[in-house]
Amino acid sequence: MKKRTPKLGQHFLTGQWAARALTGAIAVRPGETILEIGPGAGALTKELLATDARVVAVEKDTKLVERLRIAFAREVASGKLVVVSGDVRDVSPETLGMKQYVVAANIPYYITGEIIRMFLTATYQPRALALLIQKEVADRILARDGKESILSISVKVFGVPNIVAKVSKGNFSPPPSVDSAILLVDAVSRPFSSATDEESFFKVVRAGFASKRKFLLNNLASVFGKERAAAALVACDIDEKARAEDVQLEKWKHLAKELLLT
Repeated sequence: MKKRTPKLGQHFLTGQWAARALTGAIAVRPGETILEIGPGAGALTKELLATDARVVAVEKDTKLVERLRIAFAREVASGKLVVVSGDVRDVSPETLGMKQYVVAANIPYYITGEIIRMFLTATYQPRALALLIQKEVADRILARDGKESILSISVKVFGVPNIVAKVSKGNFSPPPSVDSAILLVDAVSRPFSSATDEESFFKVVRAGFASKRKFLLNNLASVFGKERAAAALVACDIDEKARAEDVQLEKWKHLAKELLLT
């Protein structure tokens, strides 16, 4: 996606229209801070600052940190832009002093899932995330082929995902090997009343997806027992020959309750 340096495996965003589209998708509200992950050369940073919101940009590459501070010296001096040197995975909204914020990012493919999970499960969640990610991953999160995954269920249980735009590989320098997409995860919320409930829900989801080749019943039976798993499927009106990828979010919620109550 954006190029920091070859060793970090990123690509500079050159399609300024994509930066504008991502900024528009986040629809920042008064009083919110924008947390930008991996600003790179600042193409997205420029558009985010145009919203007049305060931007906190976390960049791992120290050379790019200095370039950003020089390029946006006026905004840094005024406090509109704070450039943090470090890996976003080593910080948290609390340590950055943010409670009301949104996330805007052009992130490396290899940490996409980790970044999404990090913020959706954070103590202080963002209201929304707008992410420029690999198109294939965005499609998988939306389950466009009708097949769910642990990733898609994990995102949908916390928010509402939507693909804003496709961004072809030609909008980056050097171009990556695949196309990207702007993914918006909006209406982020905390659906569980406790950490125990959240852990229990994902225990069921992980069990269900343990083996893609097996029926959901068999996967669940290995953790909860065949009789208990079968009864839960009946209660949730799920076919005994269904696979985990065929089950949508609301059914997973019902299934978790049945397995944890029986």
